[in-house]
Amino acid sequence: MYLATTGRRPDAPPHPAGVGRRVPGTVVALGAVSLVTDVSSEMVTAVLPLYLVLGLGLSPLQFGFLDGLFNGATALVRLLGGRLADRGSGRHRTVAGAGYLLSALSRLGLLMAGGAAGGIAAALAADRLGKGVRTAPRDAMITLSAPPETLGRAFGVHRAMDTTGALLGPLVAFVVLWATADAYDAVFVVSFATGLLGVVVLGLFVPADPSAPPPRAASTRPVPPAGPNAGPGPTGPTGPTGTARVTADPAFRRVVAAAALLGTATVGDSFLYLLLQRGLDLSAALFPLLPLGAAACYLLLAVPAGRIADRAGRRIPFLLGHGALLAAYLTLLGPSSLPTAVLVLVLLGVFYAATDGVLMALAAPALPAAGRASGLAVLQTGQALARLVGAAGFGAAWTWWGPRPALVAATLALATALTAAWRILPGRKARR
Repeated sequence: MYLATTGRRPDAPPHPAGVGRRVPGTVVALGAVSLVTDVSSEMVTAVLPLYLVLGLGLSPLQFGFLDGLFNGATALVRLLGGRLADRGSGRHRTVAGAGYLLSALSRLGLLMAGGAAGGIAAALAADRLGKGVRTAPRDAMITLSAPPETLGRAFGVHRAMDTTGALLGPLVAFVVLWATADAYDAVFVVSFATGLLGVVVLGLFVPADPSAPPPRAASTRPVPPAGPNAGPGPTGPTGPTGTARVTADPAFRRVVAAAALLGTATVGDSFLYLLLQRGLDLSAALFPLLPLGAAACYLLLAVPAGRIADRAGRRIPFLLGHGALLAAYLTLLGPSSLPTAVLVLVLLGVFYAATDGVLMALAAPALPAAGRASGLAVLQTGQALARLVGAAGFGAAWTWWGPRPALVAATLALATALTAAWRILPGRKARR
């Protein structure tokens, strides 16, 4: 099987007119859903620290504990979302829609919590659970609706639209707070309405059963019927499968191993922004601009990175993206200045553009259609938990050794992980 299909073989049948030249409508519709939903979620994310710490009096340690706990739980819930989505034809949209709706309703939970710690915790849990449930089915729908040779571009378009929402959300929250004299309740109401709009867009414009991609260039044989003795077809085992069966492909397991290994050597973005703030002595008012700089770069590069991955193979861009992150660490170890800060933000944007959607496009062709969501959930969960471990390790190293020794250790760890991942990841044409 081909993990990264970047072009047609000479003996492959021609694609129908227009296939592979434009992004499918389902991908654009899912991008619109993510854009609207991210406007809703980032409105809350932008004001939540201020609301909880300054408005309700929670300590930073309490807020950090709540946020870290629920983010860790999100990674595990993705497995449930993937399994549920793969249990029957057309359930991807239903499961994803339930996740989007749960996140939207969590805004009402914040509104009704009235400052009660239990209510706030429940609302945050609902938001993270909704995000965890919807992620794998959504990405599976993208892979099922786009031809394999254009998955990089498809994920690039989706991630660009998603990031647009992430950029607009804080701006909308700022406008609402300015217009209502810092009424946080108004932010939650607008966020709920916007999140509900995302659910409506999903129901109206995303088909319940995304079209399967055109036949793979690697084979023109008919796919054997699923059954107890059915062997793997061109895209892996057919029919309903368990998670263990879905992830049995050796090439897919190597992708998961490489992503997890690199994740353990990845420092959380917040730590990088804190290092920049310390080096430049930025004021608290300017600190929120740092994530926007990286997000803007990600937005500009997501689609070009996806197209390059489709043409050159997805393994190299994924590794080079982590090389950009390594360069960001090395830049932070040098003298602090405004140009170096800009360079770090650009490199961080390159990292996400070359790795986020590209990883999904790299892994998806190794998974059967019937188990696509479950397989992607395994990959996403492994990477998320690895990054959680990496961030916790860096935080501990910072506490014990100081920021600079911790960053040196992280740099060495990432360089080692990148070398190992180069050997672990399957090549452009990795067969069973």
